[in-house]
Amino acid sequence: MRITDIAVTPVAFRDPPLLNSVGVHEPWALRTIVEVHTDEGISGLGETYGDIGHLDRVRGAAPGLVGLDVHDLNGLRARVADALGGVAGSDRHGLTGPLTAESTVDRVFASFEVATWDIRGKALGRPVSDLLGGAVRDTVPYSAYLFYKWAGHPGDEPDAFGEALDPAGIVAQAEALIDAHGFGSIKLKGGVLEPRQEVEAVLALREAFPDHPLRLDPNAAWTPATSLEVAAALDGVVEYLEDPAPGIDGMAEVAAGAPMPLATNMCVIAFEHLAPAVARGAVQVVLSDHHYWGGLSRSKELAAICRTFGIGLSMHSNSHLGISLAAMTHLAAATPNLNYACDTHYPWNAADDVITTPFTFVDGAVRVPTAPGLGVELDRDALARAAEAYRACGLVQRDDTGYMQQHEPSYERKRPRW
Repeated sequence: MRITDIAVTPVAFRDPPLLNSVGVHEPWALRTIVEVHTDEGISGLGETYGDIGHLDRVRGAAPGLVGLDVHDLNGLRARVADALGGVAGSDRHGLTGPLTAESTVDRVFASFEVATWDIRGKALGRPVSDLLGGAVRDTVPYSAYLFYKWAGHPGDEPDAFGEALDPAGIVAQAEALIDAHGFGSIKLKGGVLEPRQEVEAVLALREAFPDHPLRLDPNAAWTPATSLEVAAALDGVVEYLEDPAPGIDGMAEVAAGAPMPLATNMCVIAFEHLAPAVARGAVQVVLSDHHYWGGLSRSKELAAICRTFGIGLSMHSNSHLGISLAAMTHLAAATPNLNYACDTHYPWNAADDVITTPFTFVDGAVRVPTAPGLGVELDRDALARAAEAYRACGLVQRDDTGYMQQHEPSYERKRPRW
């Protein structure tokens, strides 16, 4: 079964003003929808980042894949690598680590790789989780993903989520998400306020939700010394602390004195980072993400490495739609040692999904699709609306810092900040 054509469609969807360590989300989030067509009339879907540099690389690599067999993943990746010519991408928004030439290839390849799994599953009449080794769980748990946020984008009416700038607002946000979706664990995106204020918010969450595992992620906004102070204050409160300090060296310094595991999606984001991180004991939980680890097959390789070294495994999220959630869910279902609930932005963005039947959470989990392939289909009208939103919104690159500075000119991007 050979590839005959690849359609690449940039889309935009509404995003609330969610705060983080480098600024605030703009009114529109950007993604790219990939459709791979074959000579047997079976097509597959992928979803990836929408920043213009990445979009250009996906568009540039797509023509070279025409004619290849959808089963030839090694050939597909080699063609992507050839198209990129060893150039590392630079279009990152500051919440993940630095890109290398190798990880740039993985990010571009992943969008096509997922689509080939969708095609092969449809051809065999089996869900992708079966092709990945079989589902070890029928449902995949996700976490309530909390953010400090403004009531609405400046100049707009307050959005449905409302303001969350103090512990009471964070607890109210958690209550709303858990009431709506039944989440059994909670993650707070930190790195926004003074560390002591974020500790107070986590302690307020612990009081309100005594049985929910909690996590705090400041996206490397703290020095190792500050990280150790926070770790001591949250001893016995959080199940892990995510990326408190920058880099493998900074994380290793914190890990040596912290009473809880440290997780990362910033200092270990490519296979070349694993050896030094293991040697330094820098991380105890890796947050995998098929979008930048090179798709589903390479994410399974990552899981095997984590199992070998006794490293826990969870799943990272960026603003995404249902095609990504489907791929995440199949992968999580077929990964036995994925032992923490996964992250997801989906409740923040689901209203603008481009699939015919958006996902729902029951008791905080997504049921693993059992239809062939990924188990999702494009809503062509919704895709057209999202494509038009991309053309109309005027954004081509995520810029949390620039958007923050439009409204708070004195804001300075700084890491570590405290």
